[in-house]
Amino acid sequence: MTELTLTTERERPFDPPDAYTRIRQQAAVHPMTYADGHLGWLVTGYAAARAVLADPRFSNRPELMHPPLPSRIELAEEVREQQFKVPPGFFLRMDAPEHTRFRKLLTGQFTVRRMKQLEPRIQEIAESCLDAMEAAGPPVDLVSAFALPIPSLVICELLGVPYEDRAQFQDDSKILVNLETKAEDAIGALGRISAYLYGLIQRKRAEPEDDLLSGLVAGGELNDEELTGVAVLLLIAGHETTANMLGLGTYALLTNPDQLAAMRDDPALVDNGVEELLRYLTIIHLGPIRTALEDVEIEGHLIRKGDAVTLHLPVVNRDPAKFPGADRLDVTREATGHLTFGHGIHQCLGQQLARAEMRIGYSALLRRLPGLRLAVPPEEVPMRSDMSIYGVHRLPVTW
Repeated sequence: MTELTLTTERERPFDPPDAYTRIRQQAAVHPMTYADGHLGWLVTGYAAARAVLADPRFSNRPELMHPPLPSRIELAEEVREQQFKVPPGFFLRMDAPEHTRFRKLLTGQFTVRRMKQLEPRIQEIAESCLDAMEAAGPPVDLVSAFALPIPSLVICELLGVPYEDRAQFQDDSKILVNLETKAEDAIGALGRISAYLYGLIQRKRAEPEDDLLSGLVAGGELNDEELTGVAVLLLIAGHETTANMLGLGTYALLTNPDQLAAMRDDPALVDNGVEELLRYLTIIHLGPIRTALEDVEIEGHLIRKGDAVTLHLPVVNRDPAKFPGADRLDVTREATGHLTFGHGIHQCLGQQLARAEMRIGYSALLRRLPGLRLAVPPEEVPMRSDMSIYGVHRLPVTW
């Protein structure tokens, strides 16, 4: 078995590590040794990844996982010992039928129609951020001034979380997605977010408002612990992912001026551009990770019961068999079918919200600041190689 040393360090900021591209060229499914010595598999081919994600014989339960990175060994051991307990409503880490119960309760809140209704408010938030940027004048950190506030404020308003409380849960979210975080720190961060949201749910029960959490409380189908787990998942996922796509996507456009010009000059390209940026950048470093519940054959490889399977989505979304010329950013490309939002029962619940935030955010940014450019040399932009969700820590821009 070939030894693979998994890494999140990239030779070029927008491309997956070269080693994984070479692996995909050899085979779509490749044996690998996990950080704890477990013998499992790495999937780098598009068709194989889609097959794993769609197959109910692969589990998403955390206690079955094996860490692909040495820095995650301690946390994985805590999970297996049940000291680091996944909140009861954290349905991302559940299999059917438990997962189905939570998913059904929330699907209606994230439909295309419901997201369309939110668009005027998303537009208002984006314009307000740009007003503040213009008033302050350049240079500005686009992450703190624009990329983070838009999805953070939107998810707070959707859930009914006071935006003025954001500092603590944003800090704790960073702790949870930092690949170097110690287990005790992760436990503390999750505990603080959970305690805060548990208290908020009690307030919603006493004084309901017109928001998603109040609606779930009134529905009566979930207890307070389950409501807390749902809230934790939606709050963290609702601002971490889109914020990093807005930041990293803008960085990619600013260093590909022909693509930036195409999106700026032809607003009809924005939908295509959003899908292409999602595919091309793929901000999940490693994963999803699944565990076989029984023997399964994928593309001629027998994956035995108990084997862990890690999907490398940045490489999967560059598979030329699915996307010809995949290593080139092309906002005119029909990039639908990418696996950035996953596939199967765990496909991202908030994907339509994320698309709306990106479509409105990029459009407003390019329209309002046509002279937008980096305020530092490209190589000085600090990348989030230390985080499970890729992006830029800061993006200094001027105009």
